[in-house]
Amino acid sequence: MEIRSSLEGLKSLLGVNETAPAAAEAKSQAATGSALTSDQATVSNAANEVAQAASEDSVRPEKVASIQGALAAGTYNVPASSVASKIVDAMLGGGQ
Repeated sequence: MEIRSSLEGLKSLLGVNETAPAAAEAKSQAATGSALTSDQATVSNAANEVAQAASEDSVRPEKVASIQGALAAGTYNVPASSVASKIVDAMLGGGQ
């Protein structure tokens, strides 16, 4: 019986292998004791689409302000059936 750490076991179940450059860099940093000198962020396509949609004229500032006010006041309410319906539609591909 082979016993692995939970992270290694999860990686093997999912078929995820550590990429060679990342592994080499991690080993290099571990050997030298150096830390990363800068932070790095990557924006996904979904984030780009959200930013693009927000910049279009289809955004209704009055509606946004109304919802923000209701959220702040704690009075914003969405029926659970509406949420469930949207989730099912999105999962079935109808939300695209």
